[in-house]
Amino acid sequence: MSQDFKIEIVNPEKAFLSKEDITEVVVPAFEGEMGILKDHISIISFLKPGIIKVFSQEGEEKFYIDDGIMEFKDNILTILTSYVFNLKKLDKNYIEKSIEEAEKSLSNEINDQKRFLVNQKIEVLKSLTLN
Repeated sequence: MSQDFKIEIVNPEKAFLSKEDITEVVVPAFEGEMGILKDHISIISFLKPGIIKVFSQEGEEKFYIDDGIMEFKDNILTILTSYVFNLKKLDKNYIEKSIEEAEKSLSNEINDQKRFLVNQKIEVLKSLTLN
């Protein structure tokens, strides 16, 4: 019996990824990293800035997201995000610019939740520059 399920990652510009041979996905949920396998209970969760790890028959792929909402239902994982990129196409200039912009936004008056998200984004982006 197949242990595969479907994933769809969508951002405002397009359907970014759609695959049906997924064996596991790890997402950066607010509660912490969450692993999704076939037949997981139905769930909806908010996502924080971080790395989505997608495991399929072809191997592992990693994607950075700024934020998002995920829903897993009937063995379909749908992720809606404002920004996503494949780490194989890592753009160091974009990452450095994003870190600078995020650090500048910390000097503005922002609420604790926004500060948490900005700090999370900075931490994840800095970890990408170390690899």
